[in-house]
Amino acid sequence: MPILRSAPPGGEREGGTTMMKQDVEKAISTRIRPALQMDGGDVELVSVDEKTGVVKLALRGHCAHCAYAQTMTIKSVEDYLKQTVPGVKRVETVS
Repeated sequence: MPILRSAPPGGEREGGTTMMKQDVEKAISTRIRPALQMDGGDVELVSVDEKTGVVKLALRGHCAHCAYAQTMTIKSVEDYLKQTVPGVKRVETVS
């Protein structure tokens, strides 16, 4: 029997943070950020829109100036987040 996550009405956890945002933050801090930091880069979570499933990230460090990061790294991040965080539909970069 699958374990269902429960949250107070509105999909929020304590402190007003949505479940989806917390799940994205956890995925970034445990898997994505360490991998990027190994190459001198980093990522900042800008926003999570739970209604549309859009996650906005800002690339930092070496990643911010790398054309490869703007395409392949974000695609890899998007694929990972879609697999691990229910509701993520798209990842976009912002400056």
